[in-house]
Amino acid sequence: MKKGLKRSLTLLAAVTLAFGIAGCAGGNNGGSANTGNEPAAGTATEMKGNGEKTKLVYWTYQRHDAEYIKAKIDEFNATNEDNIEVEMTMMAENYPQSLDLAFTSGQAPDVFATQRPDEFYAKGYFEPLNDYMTDEMKTNYEGFILEGGNQFENNIISLPNVGNTIRLVYNVDIFERAGLQPPKSLDEMVAAAKKITEIGKAEGIYGWSLPYKSPSSALSRSADKIAEMNGFHRSGFDFKTAKYDFSGWKPIIEAFHQMSANGSVLPGSEALDMDPMRAQFAEGKIGMYISYSTEPGVYHTQFPPKIRWDATLVPTIDGGEPQGAVDPAAISWLSMSSESKNKEAAWKFMSYMYQDETLRGYHEAGLGIAVLPHVLEGAKEPYVPGIKNFLPTKYDAAWPIAPTGITPEGKTWHEEFVKYILVGGDLDQVISDLNASYNTALDKAVADGKVKVTADPSFDPKALQK
Repeated sequence: MKKGLKRSLTLLAAVTLAFGIAGCAGGNNGGSANTGNEPAAGTATEMKGNGEKTKLVYWTYQRHDAEYIKAKIDEFNATNEDNIEVEMTMMAENYPQSLDLAFTSGQAPDVFATQRPDEFYAKGYFEPLNDYMTDEMKTNYEGFILEGGNQFENNIISLPNVGNTIRLVYNVDIFERAGLQPPKSLDEMVAAAKKITEIGKAEGIYGWSLPYKSPSSALSRSADKIAEMNGFHRSGFDFKTAKYDFSGWKPIIEAFHQMSANGSVLPGSEALDMDPMRAQFAEGKIGMYISYSTEPGVYHTQFPPKIRWDATLVPTIDGGEPQGAVDPAAISWLSMSSESKNKEAAWKFMSYMYQDETLRGYHEAGLGIAVLPHVLEGAKEPYVPGIKNFLPTKYDAAWPIAPTGITPEGKTWHEEFVKYILVGGDLDQVISDLNASYNTALDKAVADGKVKVTADPSFDPKALQK
């Protein structure tokens, strides 16, 4: 894209957002959700008269839990004794960019779903939560506050709600029809995708798909989770050497490429977003894919499946015992805006959302997997169909936090690997180039004082299993 056009599009986006915010400034005061792409009014101001209400604005990008969260917000609005009223806005597209523009234009929400913590912390968007938290909260979240994840320079910017386990999701009907068992190795995965395609192609059924339209979305939920299961950190960072090394990813990316090259991938996957792909799976057109523990809730409420489906652990490279664990990323959920004019009210709302009853209900509704001991205590097994095999095992465990904000020159690893998966090329060269570009960026970040890294030769990813 030419620089002039890029600047024009950026300006257009900023102007569009500004008009969207301004247009909603006098909008709904009833606490209802705005589910369009246009943000609601930004930072709240105290509303004098008619009960002296204090209006708060909450932004989120998470669609799968919107019904549950909206009900909790309505409950808070109806029961809190401080005349606080919260309005939720669902940002369906470009959430980080919209949030960034809202802050720079002085229209930030009071509370928002956490994203880009390292980048947005550097910009001063987060209100530290340390002084708001009670001693009980600090005890409950001990072990879940991670420097570089939800804490920066000892400033806590968010607390976890739930984690997301990752599983291989598969069409039970087509697997039985093909005489297949869920794959335990990469070779079995490739072979299963090919056989499903062979027997189902005439009916529009293919063995595999991912939302390749967004390389980050596609591989963050699949290839990097297989990497973690096999003892390689999802970002490509090696804690033993404190350097980036994607060499161990070669058989994973090669397996994905084989499924593309032999025609086992649903046609059009390169242009699919996640929800359209889920719709195809629900129709029985996809044999398997890899994704988060949000899938049961999605199929329960959004895309009722016409097939029987289930989930299993992601495969290891050779089908043997996992050498690592999949990180459920139970790090953050809600953050408070540093620009909110009603921070005490914002904290009262956040405290309500972080209470055990709310978090336990979230888990039991199958909207995410609770990992906090004080929440799991007394919690019922989620009732959502298909959730059972997403519940945590010893192969679901937190990794250390890798360096954040490392931006290489050129394309990201997601982009380079998806290009190879779909088009082919020299994978050894791709990996070599990625190692070089990411380590160059890491060295620069270290030299600039933006990150600190220390090699840990004794690090053992298998020891993460508990």
